[in-house]
Amino acid sequence: MSVFTPFRQDPIDKSTGTGGPGRGARHLPLRLLAAADLVIVIGALVGMIVDDRELVGLNIWDKPMKFALSILIYAVTWAWLIEQLPRFRRIAWWSGTIAAVFLAVEMVVIVGQTFRMTTSHFNVATPFDTAAWSLMGASIAVVWGATLVLSVLLFRVPGADRARTVAIRWGALIALVGMALGFLMTSPTAQQLAAAEGGAPMDIVGAHTVGVPDGGPGLPILGWSTVAGDLRIPHFLGMHALQLIPIVLILLELLARRGVRQLRSSDTRRRLVHVAAIGWSAVIGITTWQALRGQSIVRPDGLTLAALGITVIGVVVAAAAVLRVGRTRVTA
Repeated sequence: MSVFTPFRQDPIDKSTGTGGPGRGARHLPLRLLAAADLVIVIGALVGMIVDDRELVGLNIWDKPMKFALSILIYAVTWAWLIEQLPRFRRIAWWSGTIAAVFLAVEMVVIVGQTFRMTTSHFNVATPFDTAAWSLMGASIAVVWGATLVLSVLLFRVPGADRARTVAIRWGALIALVGMALGFLMTSPTAQQLAAAEGGAPMDIVGAHTVGVPDGGPGLPILGWSTVAGDLRIPHFLGMHALQLIPIVLILLELLARRGVRQLRSSDTRRRLVHVAAIGWSAVIGITTWQALRGQSIVRPDGLTLAALGITVIGVVVAAAAVLRVGRTRVTA
């Protein structure tokens, strides 16, 4: 079995055009973004050790560290995918570059507001804070659009292996949905609207949590609320499907190498990827529904547990059926 190559390498790339980035060329903007974010991650980790100041219930360097790490993963993943594309390289290069520039803008705002000892998200307390948050919101929208273009290209380029093609396409599609779920956090909450109607200044518009203000008790490291709904959870689970779904496929390929005969078939692996992706999509839907009801991830009610149980059973039954068919074909 070959090294994980997602696309079929055609001998001639007619879509590149004269002067365009050649096949195998490194996507320098995304790579530079990843390197810069690595520096921020390291610096923020040091800051979390030596600086005990807090902002919204967390260490002041917590948010820069998390965002830098997430963007680093995004940049490395898309740089690798773009560099592998045999076609549409010019469109992909520019889309990746646009995403890199505006993600850098987002990180500048986050780090800058951290140095100012104030929040970056939802902050409209002053004209400067409002402008910074508006710039972030516009940057996020641009990055989503650039990612949409890149995802469309993945659906236009033939794959080297059908299972790998499905894994990458599912990952990109779910990641787009996960990114879009972030916009659910930008609307004013019922508490904020009620306070504004009572004459209180609206310094914050939007929130991560549903039912209580941001900054309450949360899970270690992740910070997800343990007392209310938290929209960061489906946002996170969705965005990183871009890495998770292909990893599922890689694990299936490794099991095939280890002698699991049913998994030697690309068709069997492809069907299992479909099962995993649909199951993960259901989990994202359930956690979104749970968060919007103001329910903490650690305190699911009966409806949430029932939905998760049905999803798990469905995934197990579907996977067993796929493996049964694969076993039959191997022994036939």
